[in-house]
Amino acid sequence: MSDPSDPSHAATPLPRLVSVILISNTGALIALFTPIQLLLTLKLTSIAGAGAPSAFGVITGLGALFAMVANPLAGRISDRTAARFGRRRTWMLAGAVTGSLVVFAHAFATEVWQVAVVWCATQVVFNFQMTATGALFADQVPADRRGTVSGLFGLVVAIGPLGGLAAVSAVSQPTAQWGIVAGAALILGILAVILLRDPHHPRTPGQAGLNPMELLKSYWLNPRRHPAFGWAWLVRFLLTCGYASGTYTAFYAMERFGVAPADVGGFVLTMSAISVALLAITSMIAGRISDRIGRQKPFVVAAGVLAAGALVLTATAPSLGALYITSGLLGLGTGLFVAIDGALCIRMLPNLDDAGKDLAIINLANTLPQSVVPFVAPLLLVIGGFPALYLTLAVVALAGAVAVLRLPEIGREGDPRWALITRTPAATTTSIHLEEIS
Repeated sequence: MSDPSDPSHAATPLPRLVSVILISNTGALIALFTPIQLLLTLKLTSIAGAGAPSAFGVITGLGALFAMVANPLAGRISDRTAARFGRRRTWMLAGAVTGSLVVFAHAFATEVWQVAVVWCATQVVFNFQMTATGALFADQVPADRRGTVSGLFGLVVAIGPLGGLAAVSAVSQPTAQWGIVAGAALILGILAVILLRDPHHPRTPGQAGLNPMELLKSYWLNPRRHPAFGWAWLVRFLLTCGYASGTYTAFYAMERFGVAPADVGGFVLTMSAISVALLAITSMIAGRISDRIGRQKPFVVAAGVLAAGALVLTATAPSLGALYITSGLLGLGTGLFVAIDGALCIRMLPNLDDAGKDLAIINLANTLPQSVVPFVAPLLLVIGGFPALYLTLAVVALAGAVAVLRLPEIGREGDPRWALITRTPAATTTSIHLEEIS
């Protein structure tokens, strides 16, 4: 048994914990989003030429599929890790170190299949890191501060991709670009691990081992038994599908408005800067307001409406300048969404003792759109080009705004007019304990 008086086994002070979550996720998102937004486009254009858009769709779709498989496994394994180093710290460190090596391997890929293999491996290892980091919200963040902390996560979504794009745009040598991404992921991941206090969780007597059946259970939580959890999953899935449109910005700009491959990096960086600035401001403000007024659903509804409007405008954009407006609208919507969605989903968890696994199932709603959208996009592009793609995603985002109405608002849990939030005795006990130590 661990010594409770040992500071290494105490919960991390909240300000320091917030820094850990921000730093760890920033490193992982630099490694995942910088390639999606720019480096994979440039890499595949140099390898596949005119076939780059199709190759991009297949590769990012496969990567999302691997992330989808890895995420729940990472959550279950993290929940059951009994290492004295910490059940979250162990996988945060493993993801950062291994991931930095894997992402750098992109620089040496010379065939499309090689890019596909390396990208799938990148998704797997960084999903281990992000799943362990995300579980810290349920482990150590007090319930009445989750909106604020979730809102600060908007800074990560903003700073990570923008910082990565700015850094790689400052150099033109591909190997150096991939090296910058790998180095940032490694340094930030190690720093987060150093700052985190992760209480030791020894294996309890009678706890089931990680046999194949237990691992398979990592992928499923019955939405009929846990209806609020199921609706929260659906809301995140639908809205994330809408916001997944950003992965096609570079291709859209080159095809419709004739932006040269040499100039597309600067264009994407400018678009991202506009979106990021509004995202960062909106997420910080929205998270604090949500905690103060005790409301979450209006913010998510507004996020869906803004996404739908931005996608319609993108589909009908008369000029390149109109895309800057859509970028701003998407930034506002994304800020509202990321500020609230994390806190909302944690409120729907059935059992905080399995927070890593259950949040990983929720995170499938993040990774599935990255697979579904690229796989469906080629068909939509054949049917009606980019307008068909963006208009379809607008409808999906609007459906997400409607779906959130099925969830109970804060303080109205148990009201039969809305989906039921289930709770197990273990979750209740853990929740009380976490509030005490926080």
